[in-house]
Amino acid sequence: MHRIFRRTLTALAVGALAVGTAEAQVKELRIGYQPSPIQDASIAMFETWGAKKGIKIVKVPNSYGVYVEKMTASLTSNSDQYDVIWHNDDWGQLWAHLLEPTDDVPGLQFADKWGMDKVVFGNAQGQNTVVPMGQTFSVFFYRTDLLQPNEVPKTLQEVVDVSKKLQAANKVKWGYVGGMAMNHTWFSWFWSMWGNNCDVLMPYYERDNKVLAQNGWKSSLDQPCMKETAEYWWDAINTHKISPRGMPAYDRNEANAIFMAGDAAFTVADTLWWGTFTDPAKSKVATRIAAARFPLGPHRQKNFAWNDIWGWAIPKSIPAERKALAKEMLAAMMVDEEGQMKMWKATGAPPPNTQYWPKIAAQDPFMKLLSEAVLESPDKVRGAYYFPQWPAVHKAFNDAVTKAVTGKREDIAKVLAENAASVSKAAQGQ
Repeated sequence: MHRIFRRTLTALAVGALAVGTAEAQVKELRIGYQPSPIQDASIAMFETWGAKKGIKIVKVPNSYGVYVEKMTASLTSNSDQYDVIWHNDDWGQLWAHLLEPTDDVPGLQFADKWGMDKVVFGNAQGQNTVVPMGQTFSVFFYRTDLLQPNEVPKTLQEVVDVSKKLQAANKVKWGYVGGMAMNHTWFSWFWSMWGNNCDVLMPYYERDNKVLAQNGWKSSLDQPCMKETAEYWWDAINTHKISPRGMPAYDRNEANAIFMAGDAAFTVADTLWWGTFTDPAKSKVATRIAAARFPLGPHRQKNFAWNDIWGWAIPKSIPAERKALAKEMLAAMMVDEEGQMKMWKATGAPPPNTQYWPKIAAQDPFMKLLSEAVLESPDKVRGAYYFPQWPAVHKAFNDAVTKAVTGKREDIAKVLAENAASVSKAAQGQ
């Protein structure tokens, strides 16, 4: 028994030495990401950890417009170019089989369960493939110098009415501005669609792939609610002129810039831009901004919110010692209270550790609003779909609604109906 015990200790010591030697050989970790306030704040925590461990954190920025394509090519080629990459629910199922399982990362017990649903990020074995960097969702931002809280629009029609009134008084150039281009659909099409009891696929708000398949991956483009959504934005741009003519091509950055310049009364944007919106060095309306729930269309009476996480993932193809070190870094980020508090102050995105949320809400009315309107709300919508073809479905949808809103109003129903099949085919991988 003594010899067995001694051999076991020797084996453990050799194993520990091997791991320690392997980790000692890793001098840097490469982070593939898209520069944005929340990712920059999260990477700052990596750099704090790296400085303590003697590990260099190499940041490799990528453009948002090509991020998915570039990272998919890297992952499918079994490249070891990146040790940690930005991961999002939009492409959770596209990459799940190419990523290292992360259920063993300490600190995940403090993550929000809604955001960590394995339907979103789980692989075929039911293992999660993400570590959250923070909650990401949007709210309806408005100007407090123009409106009192009780005057903020509660319906889509009121957005039009109030915008026209403010424009007539020469208080703003535009009423509403928001991103509309591909991958910026949340800031116009999606929130207004969800707020009128509509969705990309049918049944509305369904995210169970089995149910969607049983219904033939049916597109809602040919449904009355989608026609109403397209007509609403056509009228906002062309008839009421409360939104810029070029808005169908705007990304979030262009829309945010117009809002921060003081040229618009309303926008929808991710809360992670709160820190930028309220920064006097970047925003002309820094001290005159507040947020509210989304205005609703005629077919919905209950308030809603969407809530998803942005996260980090580890490519399956990198060497084991780098995987282990990447997990150690992500675990340290999950319990870095100082770093997460800095993230909140810099962005307005609730940090990944839910234990810190009550402390933030007690100090900050904005977090209190987010807790009541989104984080604790039972009426949530998931911001994407969770099957590998979703990016193709999203593009087919955006192509169709963009064509509808930039054409003739009388052609909207025809354009949407003609493109409905393309969305369904994209969902089926055709």
